[in-house]
Amino acid sequence: MTIDFVVCMFCNGMLIAANSGLFASAAACGTRYRVTCTSGTNEGVPQPCTGNSVVATIVDLCPGCAANEIDLSRDAFAVIANLDAGRINVEYNQ
Repeated sequence: MTIDFVVCMFCNGMLIAANSGLFASAAACGTRYRVTCTSGTNEGVPQPCTGNSVVATIVDLCPGCAANEIDLSRDAFAVIANLDAGRINVEYNQ
């Protein structure tokens, strides 16, 4: 299967590349999730979370993500955490 870049007119830059299980062979494309930072990973900023949540849309597969990981766009990440953190722990739900 080939997945082309998707232009999401309603996403406002709030994008998710999902792990293969969540992506479900592209069935999840367009699905929106509320994502909240729960803590840092001790790899960057000790207290990275802003206390905000962001609603982001799955638009792509993250082939390097483990089963419990997602990859957020820079804009979405900046809403929930300090960009300098790089990696954070999150909760996400529909």
